[in-house]
Amino acid sequence: MDSSRLKGRPSFPFETIAVAVAFSPKLEAIMHEARQLADNFKAKLLLIHVGTHTAEKEASLAAICTNLKINREVRTVWAGGDTVSTLLETCKQHMVDLLILSARRRENVFRYYLGSVARGLSRRAKCSLLLLTEPKVTGTSFRKIVVDCVEHPKTIHALNTAFYFAEGVKSLDIMAIREVDQSGLAMAMSDDSTSGERTRVKEQLIIDAQEKLHELTSGRSSEKPAVQTAALSGRPGFTIRKYAEECGADLLVIHSPDGRYRLMDRIFTHDLEHILEHLPCNMLIVHARIGDAT
Repeated sequence: MDSSRLKGRPSFPFETIAVAVAFSPKLEAIMHEARQLADNFKAKLLLIHVGTHTAEKEASLAAICTNLKINREVRTVWAGGDTVSTLLETCKQHMVDLLILSARRRENVFRYYLGSVARGLSRRAKCSLLLLTEPKVTGTSFRKIVVDCVEHPKTIHALNTAFYFAEGVKSLDIMAIREVDQSGLAMAMSDDSTSGERTRVKEQLIIDAQEKLHELTSGRSSEKPAVQTAALSGRPGFTIRKYAEECGADLLVIHSPDGRYRLMDRIFTHDLEHILEHLPCNMLIVHARIGDAT
């Protein structure tokens, strides 16, 4: 496959949806979720298992497909090797637009997926990732979607993909949130600044963030689902995670990080680390592929 075909390819529509198949008790649920999303977006379905290919596994997977009446175009890839590298290469070869994974909420409970796999994929994948914390055999209802609209060139792609996803799953509510990090404000202002001046600067930061959100979402208020906006003060990553958890969000949408993790990213917690260490809900990591050096 000519990988240059991926360069500049938009994050949607979802033409090919892939599932990372792990033979766990959640397999039937994750397969049902994938089938439902493939139906919603009229996408091809690709099943990827990294591990030993056995007749027993093949029969089990075939039985689940039959039970779920998966009758659209489906292809299965059986592969060995490193999980992250193999998933990345397979997704590139098959022009995957969305890769679905099952993931537990707390990293210390299930480090395998939330540790090496989710982090490795989030940094290096050339497609978007959907982490499902509680896949259901009846299908997930993505009624409330929260979008992290941090100041970043990729945010507009994440927001547009969130609207595309919301329309496909018939979501009722989208919240566009911008975090305002005021932790360095005291250091930035002079020592003789009054508390009143600091308060006014903080208030102005919130106002500026709200105006930028309005610019991002202008023209969407009359569409369905309608979008609401809010600017929140707090640490990036931590604040959006807490908000999504407290408002009972069904999906948190963020843009993909910029590069691979370095040592300093692990010492000084990166925005994404705050979310991955304790997922508040299902999460969609949008990879725009715009400007990629594939």
